[in-house]
Amino acid sequence: MQSQWVFPISALQLTPSVVTSSYTVAKELYDRSRGVEFLFRLGSSLGLPTSAMFTAATWFHRFFMRYSMEDYHRQDVAASCIFLATKTEECGRKLRDVARVCQAKITGKDVSLIHSESPEVDQLQNVILLTEEVLLEALCFDFVAPSPHAELIDLFDAYQEDSRVCDYAWSIAHDSYRTPLCVLFPPRIIASACYVLAQRAIDGPHSASLDARISASPPSASLPTPPSHKPASPDASRFAVEYYGFTEGDIAKVSDALSILLEYYSAQDMQNAPHVVPLTMISPPTSSLRPTLYEPFSQVPQPLSHSASIPPAGTSNRTPISSYGGNTPAKTPLHVAEQPERAIPEPVKKVIGRLDLS
Repeated sequence: MQSQWVFPISALQLTPSVVTSSYTVAKELYDRSRGVEFLFRLGSSLGLPTSAMFTAATWFHRFFMRYSMEDYHRQDVAASCIFLATKTEECGRKLRDVARVCQAKITGKDVSLIHSESPEVDQLQNVILLTEEVLLEALCFDFVAPSPHAELIDLFDAYQEDSRVCDYAWSIAHDSYRTPLCVLFPPRIIASACYVLAQRAIDGPHSASLDARISASPPSASLPTPPSHKPASPDASRFAVEYYGFTEGDIAKVSDALSILLEYYSAQDMQNAPHVVPLTMISPPTSSLRPTLYEPFSQVPQPLSHSASIPPAGTSNRTPISSYGGNTPAKTPLHVAEQPERAIPEPVKKVIGRLDLS
């Protein structure tokens, strides 16, 4: 599938965040993961369907392929993606409601304590609308965001797999949005990687390796079949690859997608995410030769705070610059930023105290 939104892996070395700022690739991917986590939490609190959240997460990654995380705070972009998705996915929410829930997430307060007419909510509404303008420009008004979940449904319908594999693959597909896979590969490549990884996790350490599961031909295809045994048909461990009839080029992409997922899981803090430990024990495909993208999240540089003002509307930088820091979730404010009043030529300095909840 050819698309303006499918980038080579090498493009992650050339994003605006990496090229124009002090960001490293690992630092950007860490902040992207946190931004999508914030987006999911915001969408869940608003009661949005998962399809809307997946669309918003895809737009989030597309946005930062064209704009720097130092110029646009991830939480503002996440909120704008959610608000736009409520319109395109026909699950409308009022801007004030989105801003109110977002303010609750940012400050770490219960939403019932956030007054809908407060200056902070008004300010956040302006930020969301300003960011949405840039988001629409970044997306080129192309709102189509196909999901690997639709491809997984086709796989589930085509083969009566163990329900545990289906559930595991579905969860991995959710996690894939915390990585940049949605801007690196078509949905069926991502779905296949999620399906194969789920099979391997459920089958256990003594089952076929990932290399065997995604090889261009069955590993034993050249060996004679013992007379007393019939060849397995279809080969369950290779079902996804055979179902799509992948070429060698497609298989190489599945291999890269698998290795990125496993590298992402390995970067987690295992004390806070013990459920990913079984996945970190799986050896990645040996055929993936891409450069390393992730560092352990505990080792990513985390400045304590940052402050900046927004240029007036009409300039290229309209929202607070990104902050980094803290484990997820942190207990202290990590981001302070100034916001503009739209009708005033000079930006009016206001402060948003942000808890690092992403």
